[in-house]
Amino acid sequence: MTAKFFHDSYKKRDSAENLIDAAMGRIPIDQGAARVTGGEADINITATVRGGRGSLRQGIIRHLVLRFQLAPGLHIYGEPVPKGLTATRVTITGPADVRSLPARFPPSVPLRLPTLDMELQVWSDEVDIVLPFYAAGDLATEAHAPTSPHCQLEFEVAYQACTELECLLPRRERFTLELPVDVVDVPNLGVHRGHGQREGQYDSTPAMRRLLWRKVRARPLGLVKLIWKTFKLKVGNALRRRGAS
Repeated sequence: MTAKFFHDSYKKRDSAENLIDAAMGRIPIDQGAARVTGGEADINITATVRGGRGSLRQGIIRHLVLRFQLAPGLHIYGEPVPKGLTATRVTITGPADVRSLPARFPPSVPLRLPTLDMELQVWSDEVDIVLPFYAAGDLATEAHAPTSPHCQLEFEVAYQACTELECLLPRRERFTLELPVDVVDVPNLGVHRGHGQREGQYDSTPAMRRLLWRKVRARPLGLVKLIWKTFKLKVGNALRRRGAS
């Protein structure tokens, strides 16, 4: 099997666990990662984060995994549903610097309701729903060390369980996972040194000079913008050090 993964920024890329899971066709639950549980009678929900032992880190996509375990005879709905029924959804509500990608659902099974002359898409037994997400902004950046060693990932799950004869009331549950925030691996360059991140052992200066020369030839004004951005990073780093002391 061959697969390709494309993203529009180096600050958003797949982790090793994501690639392995895609190749294996299944998502194991990390035993060392934080998890929360919910649900109701005959419906168990387990939520955890897959990858990096449940940590957040700049540039790495993690997977929020929702595992539904439904009692025999129960099912939950996928999109689309008619008015009066609730499709299964998961939404990250906080913090503000966490960005989510479209949720991934397993293949559904058609359920025909002759009395309503309608066919719905459902899941039963054990169902894994995956919501990819990544840290952005000041939550995880190469410009400075994490402002806090942990972050509260808040998310909401909406669903409705039914049998072929009756439906339970729609439910909307809120969860919170406390995730560790990891430092970022940065190259050994002046602009990155001293920010409290994990600095590389190799000298990246020659490669950066070649890159800058190519950029200057292609976009001369880009150098001015880079100098200004570098200046702001150094000033911000100096102010943070002064505030910490």
